[in-house]
Amino acid sequence: MTTVQGPPRRRRAVIAAVTLLGLLVSTRIWVAEPISVSSDSMSPTVPPGAHALVIKAPGTARGLKPGDIVVFESPDDGVVSLKRVIALGGQEVAIRDGRVFLDGIESPEPDIDSSAIDATYFGPVRVSAESVFVLGDNRGWAIDSRDYGDVSLDSIRGRILLLWK
Repeated sequence: MTTVQGPPRRRRAVIAAVTLLGLLVSTRIWVAEPISVSSDSMSPTVPPGAHALVIKAPGTARGLKPGDIVVFESPDDGVVSLKRVIALGGQEVAIRDGRVFLDGIESPEPDIDSSAIDATYFGPVRVSAESVFVLGDNRGWAIDSRDYGDVSLDSIRGRILLLWK
């Protein structure tokens, strides 16, 4: 009677390591990407020095909703930016005394201290189709859609899934 043996342990370990490396590389390229945050435009929600895992799956930008935090290339200078989606294509957005209004109705923003950004006014503007309107949580200092306009869905790299310091 003959027995069939599997590959030696060392070979199995090498195959497992190569497979794991391939998955990590392909995951970073196609599905998820870790990033480090250097700007304070999303403070205190995402302080400088924080890290985030960006989901980059195809179609991620099409499923966005207000409140999602996204990573994109800034229309202003092409720098990778991290901001909060405030409004979707077709919606009207305005800021009155630091409070955001979508289609004329105040939008609740539990992560924002509107008293720290009172006397801020913007709009109203209608967001272009296939675009989003983004704001930094640190509204007094952030450069965002108030400065460079809507962000095209095509320029969005992904949505933040996980944050850590």
